[in-house]
Amino acid sequence: MELGNNLFNARKKSGLSQEVVAEKLGVSRQTISKWELAETLPDIRQSKKLSLLYHLTLDELIDFDMDVQEIQDAIDRTSEEVSNKVDWTKVWGKRYPVLVTYQEKVDSCFYAKELDVLLDDLQKKYDYDEMNAFLVLKDILAVVWKTRKESKSKKR
Repeated sequence: MELGNNLFNARKKSGLSQEVVAEKLGVSRQTISKWELAETLPDIRQSKKLSLLYHLTLDELIDFDMDVQEIQDAIDRTSEEVSNKVDWTKVWGKRYPVLVTYQEKVDSCFYAKELDVLLDDLQKKYDYDEMNAFLVLKDILAVVWKTRKESKSKKR
């Protein structure tokens, strides 16, 4: 996605008009329009002001994706109580059917014991509570997954 679209979407998400943004930045409404149409680009100072106005970092503003932002907003609005009511295996199983069928094939107890050892190790070595150890392990698995995907795509 190009920066102009990102600026447009971030402004819309913030509920601001071009006129209001222009007034707050000390530029004309036409300038805001030109930025959003990618006819011109804001300078770094104006970009920083836009990021503050839209409550985004510069990186987030440059990479602003409305779909990703909407998902993030939904996560932020969801309480832990509501989250605990969701059957995440069932939800994700619609996209990844293996999540609802693997129990029939995989020796889950074996892998659970191995993961339990890793979780205990993280808790002891780094003084993490149970939740933080779990989150760190989940993040490590995500990095391994991404690395493996990138490695396979380079071989092709």
